Amino acid sequence: MTVETLTTCNESQTFDRKSIKIAAKDLASIVVAFANADGGTIAIGVADNGELEGVDKHSEHLNELLRVPFDFCQPSVKVSAEKLSFTRDNGESDHILLMNVQQSQKVHANQKDEVFYRVGDKSKKLTFDERLQLLYDKGEMIYESKAVFGASIDDLDLQLVQDYCDLIGYGKSPLEYLEQNDKLIVKEGDNYKISAAAILLFGKKPQDFFPRAQVRFIKYQGTEALTGAQMNVMKDVTFDGTILDMVNRSIAFVGTQIREHTYLGPDARFVTKAEYPEFVWKELIINAITHRDYSILGTDIQIKMFDDRIAVESPGNLPSIVRLDNMRYVHFSRNPLIAKFLKAHKFVREFGEGVDRMYRELQEAGNPTPKYEQVAFMIVGTAYSSMYEQVENPLVVAEKHTEYGTTKKNISKDLENPPVNLTDKETTEKDLEKDLENPTENPTENPIENPTEKKSLTPLEAKIVGTLKKNPTYSQKQIADEIGVGFTTVREYIGKLKKKGLLIRVGPDKGGYWKVTEEKD
Repeated sequence: MTVETLTTCNESQTFDRKSIKIAAKDLASIVVAFANADGGTIAIGVADNGELEGVDKHSEHLNELLRVPFDFCQPSVKVSAEKLSFTRDNGESDHILLMNVQQSQKVHANQKDEVFYRVGDKSKKLTFDERLQLLYDKGEMIYESKAVFGASIDDLDLQLVQDYCDLIGYGKSPLEYLEQNDKLIVKEGDNYKISAAAILLFGKKPQDFFPRAQVRFIKYQGTEALTGAQMNVMKDVTFDGTILDMVNRSIAFVGTQIREHTYLGPDARFVTKAEYPEFVWKELIINAITHRDYSILGTDIQIKMFDDRIAVESPGNLPSIVRLDNMRYVHFSRNPLIAKFLKAHKFVREFGEGVDRMYRELQEAGNPTPKYEQVAFMIVGTAYSSMYEQVENPLVVAEKHTEYGTTKKNISKDLENPPVNLTDKETTEKDLEKDLENPTENPTENPIENPTEKKSLTPLEAKIVGTLKKNPTYSQKQIADEIGVGFTTVREYIGKLKKKGLLIRVGPDKGGYWKVTEEKD
């Protein structure tokens, strides 16, 4: 940074200029604001209008200003100082003092115990609630360890605690685990203080205390969210329950919404490629549930699926030292107890590897570079589809159904109306698998079915029929392996064959067989 730059550049999130006449207590507020935010540089000896004042003729006051980070800030702030020389109009040499304030992992206050935070080109004084939020963001206080008002031991499902103890090999009772590990509950007299983590992980009804601690999935038709008469929401589903419930149910459902592109490969075998690598969309969801700020009670995690991208919005600012430019490599757990729990369940595999691996997998799959951004108090992670606007193989494209007039920009209409209702809390993963294996046979239950459609076979349907004529006991997975397409595609086309009356399932799922009827024109 040159002297000329100091006089012309605009003040910003990371730069401020102040007169040498500034009082030490006023400078402290700016130093604190930079340290609590992203760090920054303060040029002292430059008036607000850009006039160069210099500092050499104010040595005593300059020394007081240099002591500000230590004597006027609590705790002290790490600052480095340097001088830039310049020549006055009268030919005398002078200097500008640059104070380079480091971003801090702690929350700093001035001598009056006031906390400031840099927002744009201003140093904003924080309210009590904002200060508390900053303490959570910095990790100096952990919200998940805070006692939940009104919660009692009766609000916890001790069977869920026992299940977790069995998983990690903990031999004592569920109550002993809660008392003796991570202060999940704390006994005070005859009562217990129940932590937020205990309610979120093991609560009977977590949403009684955290109404918006849930995951909402919204699928839109097109590439933007429209409102009013043009509203283009195709599906809106909410998942609640414990942390584990939300992870399992949201992942299971979103998996049914991911499109697949099936094409004939160079070795004359069909190849199926999903529009997003599985690890990527799962990581976006798991990361949001693991690290969202549960102290923000007014909104939920939202998974928004468009034709060209999937975006996951998680409440909260980036925590501690994590920033947009380093989050691929720097890790910090806002909710270490929740992260520990999900790691035991094999959802969080290695602390800190997720975002970097997501970037690498998308690159290897040929998808565009993902994007993370901070929008107000929401962290938004976005992965872009590999299928949008790409040239498709005309032989087989799983999401393109010419008989329904669909185009490559439309998501498979069968997936718009899956036969499983995950808003019911009693739905399990086994229920999902069963429903996916046995799509609804009633054409009136699926609005996409065209009652006038011809009962002729497409090339892929003919392959499935031919395979089942030879191997009527094949499962859908075996059919997929045999003809070289994805399981989702086989499931989809078997549903069509059944609705055309060309295929009948005889007997139970296990032990039954497929009966091919006469093909009709």
